[in-house]
Amino acid sequence: MRIVSVLVTTSVLSLALAAPAQAASSIDYVALGDSYSSGVGAPGQSGTCLRSNNSYGPRWAAANSPASFQFLACGGAVTDDVRTKQVPAMRDGADLVSITIGGNDAGFAPTVLTCLTSSDSACAAKVNQGKTYVANTLPGKLDATYAAIRAKAPGARVVVLGYPLIFDTSSPICEMSTAKRRSLNDGARVLDEMIKQRAEAAGFVFSDVRDEFTGHGVCSSRPWLNGLTIVPPQNSYHPNSSGYASGYLPALNGSAG
Repeated sequence: MRIVSVLVTTSVLSLALAAPAQAASSIDYVALGDSYSSGVGAPGQSGTCLRSNNSYGPRWAAANSPASFQFLACGGAVTDDVRTKQVPAMRDGADLVSITIGGNDAGFAPTVLTCLTSSDSACAAKVNQGKTYVANTLPGKLDATYAAIRAKAPGARVVVLGYPLIFDTSSPICEMSTAKRRSLNDGARVLDEMIKQRAEAAGFVFSDVRDEFTGHGVCSSRPWLNGLTIVPPQNSYHPNSSGYASGYLPALNGSAG
């Protein structure tokens, strides 16, 4: 999702792989994707892409010592950015590729902004607009992106991670109404299902992170995602350090194969 410097940015994706410890030293690993892969929301962000070593990709690399690690994910990335900027930067011969992508294409950040500042009905209408894009336009974008990854790394295991449901809906006290939270969560669900469908059609592994994040949404007692943050604004509705370490990293580890 494009980084919205006014209030909020979010994006929804990430990928995973876990190899046996004795084999990791021979793996060339590349982490692609958007802000949910670059580590927005966690401490230590740097550069124009807001990369953080607290994201799941660098955490996996630190724990497994692969032969090489390229951290190409970039906050604000859309599918076209992955296809035209990140994939061409990959070295040949990658064995493992992880990615979260699609949330920015679907306009999740402006959707969240609408929900923060408008009525329940306006929020639902904006979410429905995103659902229409996911149904009609995003599939072709994902297919082209996945084809580019496969062409660049024909022998790689590609793990496509989904996005969590952002909000806890059980708490009566939250920065958004229950109706808005449900609308946004349903939009994330529709997005995840489409990403899963297209990833599996491409022969990739889809790792659903919604189960890892259950009980840890915004407004829960132990959130693994940031709520609205004014400073820095880009952290809004992105995983915090616990979300990357306890949500995305286990999802990556569990998709090793």
